[in-house]
Amino acid sequence: MTDTIHIYWPGDYRPIPNELALPMVEASTRQLERALDRLGRRHVRVPGLLTKPNESIERLGQIDEPLIGVYSHWVYGPHTTDGVVGKDSPLLLASNFSGTWPGLVGLLNTAACLESVGRAASRAWTDAADWSRDEAFMANLAQWCESGVLRHPATALRAPAQPPAAAAALAATVHEQFRQRRALALMLGDTSMGMINGYFGPRWLNRVGFAEHKVDQAWIIERGRGITERRIDDALAFVRAKGVTFHYGVDGAADFDPHATREQLRDYLVVLDLVEEFRADCIGWQYQLGLIRSRPPSDFAEGLLNSTCRPESNGDTIVDATEADQGNVLPMEMMKRLLKAKGLHQAVFFHDIRWGAEHEGRFLWVLLNSGSSGAYAFNHDPDSLRGVHSYRQPAAYFPVPGGTFAGESLAGAITWARAYLAGDELCMDIGRGRVEKLPAATRDAWWNGTTRQWPFMAADLGIGRDTLMAHYLSNHIAVAYGDIYHEMVALSTAMGYCVRILADHR
Repeated sequence: MTDTIHIYWPGDYRPIPNELALPMVEASTRQLERALDRLGRRHVRVPGLLTKPNESIERLGQIDEPLIGVYSHWVYGPHTTDGVVGKDSPLLLASNFSGTWPGLVGLLNTAACLESVGRAASRAWTDAADWSRDEAFMANLAQWCESGVLRHPATALRAPAQPPAAAAALAATVHEQFRQRRALALMLGDTSMGMINGYFGPRWLNRVGFAEHKVDQAWIIERGRGITERRIDDALAFVRAKGVTFHYGVDGAADFDPHATREQLRDYLVVLDLVEEFRADCIGWQYQLGLIRSRPPSDFAEGLLNSTCRPESNGDTIVDATEADQGNVLPMEMMKRLLKAKGLHQAVFFHDIRWGAEHEGRFLWVLLNSGSSGAYAFNHDPDSLRGVHSYRQPAAYFPVPGGTFAGESLAGAITWARAYLAGDELCMDIGRGRVEKLPAATRDAWWNGTTRQWPFMAADLGIGRDTLMAHYLSNHIAVAYGDIYHEMVALSTAMGYCVRILADHR
């Protein structure tokens, strides 16, 4: 490659996150430029952060030479995708590896967005303070500069083996449930924060036993006016009696008070009513950004929905995928049914892949998303909300006060999955692993180094840093306690997914 390399900055739509992250973005860019200088490659910067799709179209769409995006915080996928789709010029996504400034999360989502629209891209990452001194990163960067393509080892990727007969039989009974009655996903709003990789639509859902019905989020506001104060009183009394700890007024959050929780419960009750009206099996809830200045964060409500212990419960969870992510809606509902059929607790948890590090010879991932984790993760008691902590969502991102649904996930064996589009196929990644309990000092260092107000899970996913960063096609993951690995493989295959297993050799 002899062309000049153009370095661009994808960004968030919201100005405050961009302002907070800008020093890290600038520092990462200087590191990348130093690395390119070491390789003797010409480079220029594309001016400014790309904070809207049109900016990507206008600034990147005119460039036919090689591009490198610098991912040093959460960004929107279309702030890259819309400017490069339809081109075949070399494209590299380069990120830091930090829990505090999670460029890796932005990289994973953007890579998945690009894959969903058929645009090839390469990935490179580093946790080094000096990128130019990370020899693995430099080798990857040199390979991309020479060929325009970076290929990572794929030895951890494989097709599934034939499941055991008992697992196949149980999966067949669940598959018959989908055949008898297609699962209805009630989608509250539309794609969140540019995550086009997480929207499949009827064309794909109908092929795998699902249907969708979209409801505008304005319904939540309008119908909320009809929720009685008595229902809210009862819901608040319930969550208090069942053990939720509310951290009102903590760390200067004077605006986080019982009124904020009441408003979150109002939205929860609206969603219950909508689920009942449409006889929905599961939901995806956009919230961001459509409701972000109109209603409190959806996280407390979403945590309750993913719990069997909740106000006006029918004894089941209602699978809820935050950010309206159908890539998690599908496996979560499938896993819920498999867990019930196998006699295990039915809760399935929604997480971001936020960061990871070595601990006692194993690589553990920090799984952390704002609130879509049910209470069972924190207490392993289907009838309790003990261990749930509600903190004010950080005001820099969430202007209307409201609480999270946080806690420390307990140790135990897990199965995980994720659906995604690749080429002309709807695919499912499946793996298994274990949640680990960390020493208190390590846990606090990792948790405080990410977002302390959010639910925390430290998990061995059976795959290390480089396997996931190279090949995983989302920033989100669905996790369930218990071994339903073979059953999930059998069910996914029967429902028509292309199944891929991710497991490092150990």
